[in-house]
Amino acid sequence: MSPQLPPPTSSPATGSKADVGSEAPRSLLLDLDGVLVDTLPVMESAWHAVQEAHGLDVPFTAYREHLGRPFDVIMERLGLADAEAIHRTYTDASTAVAHLARAFDGITDVLLAVAAADWSLGVVTSKPLVRATPLLSELGCPFAVVRGPDGPGRGKPAPDPILLALVELGTDPAKATYVGDMAVDQEAAHRAGVPYIHAGWGYGRPIGPSTVVAESPRELLRLLDVTASPAPFIEGGLL
Repeated sequence: MSPQLPPPTSSPATGSKADVGSEAPRSLLLDLDGVLVDTLPVMESAWHAVQEAHGLDVPFTAYREHLGRPFDVIMERLGLADAEAIHRTYTDASTAVAHLARAFDGITDVLLAVAAADWSLGVVTSKPLVRATPLLSELGCPFAVVRGPDGPGRGKPAPDPILLALVELGTDPAKATYVGDMAVDQEAAHRAGVPYIHAGWGYGRPIGPSTVVAESPRELLRLLDVTASPAPFIEGGLL
């Protein structure tokens, strides 16, 4: 059963109204898979390659249930040995079909609007940086920090990667927001003391009825109280 998290004690954006106009730096941290980029076709193809190469009958649906956790933790939860060899196969296969990944509609324009409002942007993902970096470069956004499982600390749902990202950005947890799409993202944000917004366009469901949910990337602007530029950042974009 998923843990029942209490509602956040502050706004999912900037805290109380009294915070508006303060000079404290604000940061938006986001998960990658299911929030910034639709990588489900890549993951499913790579898992099929793993099944074939290692003679596994574990379906992709079982693997998908644990998305958001480090790969070795997923292997442990699935009861699979030789996680290192499986990860090599998975990495090679996912790299070969990386072209199947697509940024979610409107996400780049939204991120640029947030950056233009003087928020720093960061990514906290369980995808190894060797595979995450090429996907992020395609978005063309000014990410000030990217944290993956390759660095120090524990992986999600531990709060470590979120807190380490905020230390690097010099942002107080109360002045940050984390956007994720899986229960582990929500738990990590809660444990880090960071307001959380659930990406309703992603792969998982939020924990509890009081969770703040954005049904589309553009809705993030309203929840963050960010005013979009009247001119589009990208020709034909949504802003």
